Amino acid sequence: MDFGGLFVWPNVRFILEGFLLTLEVAIYSIVFSFVLGILFGILRYTRLPVISQVAAFIIDLIRNLPLLLIIFFIGMVLPSIGISISLKWAAITGLSIFEGAMIAEIVRSGLNSVHKGQVEAARSSGLSYSQTLWHIILPQALRRMVPPIVSQFISLFKDTSLAVIISLPELTHNIQIVGGQNQSFVIPALLFAAFLYFAVNYSMSLIARRLEVRTH
Repeated sequence: MDFGGLFVWPNVRFILEGFLLTLEVAIYSIVFSFVLGILFGILRYTRLPVISQVAAFIIDLIRNLPLLLIIFFIGMVLPSIGISISLKWAAITGLSIFEGAMIAEIVRSGLNSVHKGQVEAARSSGLSYSQTLWHIILPQALRRMVPPIVSQFISLFKDTSLAVIISLPELTHNIQIVGGQNQSFVIPALLFAAFLYFAVNYSMSLIARRLEVRTH
């Protein structure tokens, strides 16, 4: 293992460039997946004719597909049929769609956890269904959903490494490039990548724990 040879500035800079791209992809994906998850989770919860059934079908379809396959399809198959998309946005789109479906199930479960007596009381007091959902159900459900949603975001950050399948120059990709320069760089490079992933994920796990304590 050659730690000294690996940690020269050109190698470190190259790895950190991949790390910054990983963070960028993760941040965009977290925002978009959260919006999609809230939207589809509410649509499925409301049980509106046809709409809730379509939402349920889309969620179940996406959740039962491998994320790697989704990213590969968006990043490689779509451009081959004339739908141009950059590698970065292919990764963001794939992650957002997949994680959004996961969050939608968390949202639906959170909404269902609100006692039906509160819903009936709100409706009997004159609130419409949408007002009851917005002012009574959703605020309570969101507090309960925060810890599992943050845990899902931790999984999302780790899943950014799957974008290596489309050669996105993120952290895992750049680690492979640097490790390929010299066999003695492989283990130090992997350890460095593990440290970076751990630092971010552990920070988010601490946030999840604190939020979980506050919601109880």
